[in-house]
Amino acid sequence: MPPNPWIMAARPATLSAAIGPVLIGSASAWRDGDFVMVPFIVVLFCALAIQVGVNYANDLADAEKGADTEARIGPVRAVSAGMITPSDMKRGIAVAFGLAAIGGVYLIWYAGWPIFVIGVISIFAALGYTNGPIPYGYYGLGEAFVFVFFGLVATAGTRYVFSPSVPSAVWTGGVVMGLLAAAILEANNIRDIDTDRDAGKRTLAVMVGRERARTLYVATVAAAFVVIAFGSLVGWLPFMCIIALLVAPLTIPLIRTIRAETSGPPLISVLKGTAQVQLFTGLLLALGIAF
Repeated sequence: MPPNPWIMAARPATLSAAIGPVLIGSASAWRDGDFVMVPFIVVLFCALAIQVGVNYANDLADAEKGADTEARIGPVRAVSAGMITPSDMKRGIAVAFGLAAIGGVYLIWYAGWPIFVIGVISIFAALGYTNGPIPYGYYGLGEAFVFVFFGLVATAGTRYVFSPSVPSAVWTGGVVMGLLAAAILEANNIRDIDTDRDAGKRTLAVMVGRERARTLYVATVAAAFVVIAFGSLVGWLPFMCIIALLVAPLTIPLIRTIRAETSGPPLISVLKGTAQVQLFTGLLLALGIAF
């Protein structure tokens, strides 16, 4: 049975980027006695819907701009492969962001108008990644986008839903999640560096070159675990968050692969592995914060 093109276009391997920040923000609320289950479920739903919308929009934009060609390495892209028409994908994007907006109405009612501002900015930022007059994903700013919105904004925004207080553990956890989300994108862009360059898509990897992009990936991943260690020791995070360092050994084969390989399936495994590292790190940070 052939895979469902809508599920393929949602890029399930990257959806974990939406989960870790919600777990950390919710864990902080649990620790402070502010946690409520229904808002948690709605926040997680909205985060996943926005992530799917971003992935759908990226699939469409890369097809329209010629970035997804037969020479591209990696999973099949639904629009460029003719599995989903551009018009249908536009409707899919509208549905994904529409569902996020519906959930957002409840969160605005529950937590107040600042959530409206956060939601609107997040959706427009997501659409602007590869769409609009200046798609910043095509100008080397993709990593900055995911660091801010899939790190700081997602983590602190989740905590704000439960109460306006956003402690240092949430911001520190947001930095860790943002760094690892940026590493996921770096792994993706290193894999696609040749086809992106040919299509005129100036990702950060294209701009700095393969070798520096590899070094940047290693530095970004390492920085995430340095923040965990330092934050746990100086009190930015509860000391129990040090358990998240147990995930660090999982990065060793990923770093070896990205340093050794220039193309092919191994680089696909690096992207998936980095997403798993982010999810496991977020889960352990959440446990360390909550208990």
